Amino acid sequence: MIDLIVMEERLARGVQRARERDIIIPTYAQQNNPDLIPDSIKADLADMGLWDIVPRNLFRISWRNQPVEQGGGFGDVNYIEFPSSLTGVPARIIALVGKWFPTGAHKVGAAYSCLVPRLVTGQFDPSTQKAVWPSTGNYCRGGAYDSALLGTESIAILPEGMSQERFDWLAKVAGEVIKTPGSESNVKEIFDKCWELRESGQDLMIFNQFDELGNYLWHYTVTGQAMADVLEKELGGNTYRGLALSTGSAGTIASGDRLKQLYPDSVIAASEALQCPTMLENGYGAHRIEGIGDKHIPWIHNVRNTDMVVAIDDNAVVNLARLFNEDAGRQHLVDEGVPADFVEQLDLLGFSGIANLLSCIKMAKHYELGEDDVLLTVLTDSMELYGSRLIEMHAEHGDYSAAEAAADRERYLLGESTDNLLELNERQRRRIHNLKYFTWVEQQGKTVEELNRQWDDESYWTAVQQQVPEIDALIEDFNDKVGLLD
Repeated sequence: MIDLIVMEERLARGVQRARERDIIIPTYAQQNNPDLIPDSIKADLADMGLWDIVPRNLFRISWRNQPVEQGGGFGDVNYIEFPSSLTGVPARIIALVGKWFPTGAHKVGAAYSCLVPRLVTGQFDPSTQKAVWPSTGNYCRGGAYDSALLGTESIAILPEGMSQERFDWLAKVAGEVIKTPGSESNVKEIFDKCWELRESGQDLMIFNQFDELGNYLWHYTVTGQAMADVLEKELGGNTYRGLALSTGSAGTIASGDRLKQLYPDSVIAASEALQCPTMLENGYGAHRIEGIGDKHIPWIHNVRNTDMVVAIDDNAVVNLARLFNEDAGRQHLVDEGVPADFVEQLDLLGFSGIANLLSCIKMAKHYELGEDDVLLTVLTDSMELYGSRLIEMHAEHGDYSAAEAAADRERYLLGESTDNLLELNERQRRRIHNLKYFTWVEQQGKTVEELNRQWDDESYWTAVQQQVPEIDALIEDFNDKVGLLD
């Protein structure tokens, strides 16, 4: 469970910092239902940009923001449905859209959920401690954003091979940026840097997305509810079959736990890069699908609830990024019958979003799903964070032609196959779960007893899920102490 022991003296300092910086903390209930947000806060937001580093934007950590960059209120969950003319399968594939969060990625929600329980209990003191955000990209951006709102020093840690947009933005917001060796799948190097910082004698707290249960809880509670609301609106007489998500820190896939409680026959498919097939075959390697770091199983991944593993070729992702965003690619899609107004929205898919779409296509083909079957996924960020990658591909490969567009559509989109896919039985789930031992027990100080409890005792996960009311009560008490709502 998330530790909610209150430390009164430190809590008082956190309250004072929030009062000084005009900070009000939203509850999970308000993130799920913006009708609960006070009208005075909504009025403040009407004049603020989505990415502005202002305290009221904490209330925009929600799937329900009006999809505009400046001002705007709240409405339905932001999502799109992919037409069969694009996917090549009859199944309905629906994706939540992450672009309309502050920072342009949904990871700001996970960072919020790791930080806030520590803040409202006094375990984290923003007046004295540095907040450390180890990440493969978007999570440390979200953490730096949240830290800036609190006026606390932050340290962002991410691999040196991530896109330039991430580093450019962090240079303006984070107190310190540490580049670790390697690229997307070099997570151990991030963990090693965390140990180095722990032993440095600095007063800091490390919010590790890969083992922080607050990450799991936010996606179970907020992303899971957003998905449930989309299904209530869209299902009609259709059948929800499941969701496919790249695992990354295994936060987002916690939404599947919520949906499985609502739809017990639904399937949870975990996706990874073919070039680093850790779940599929205990494999390793480097890949280019930014946002889904591999070579380990995250501590917060409820593996026992995972039904399928799929691996996506990173060549498919980077080439489809060109198809979806280059003029020649978009024109080819329109010529092949994809609605032009939908093609204009394809920049809503960042690299991991493209991988998630391909994972759903694999799933639809494997189960031979029809037009009455619904699959869900998430677009964690958008191409706004990958423009430099398109420039790099231009420099390396030249202009993108109509012939290349046709080839990429046939090979990587319509040609997506059911290769590199595994339906998991109990023994195979246990194999994947056991891989946690080598990262978390041998290297990171977790206990075998807790590792076994994750597998043997379902209440390990349900106990976390049930902490939301207690955390919301602590948030409300914190806000009362701050006194700004009066």
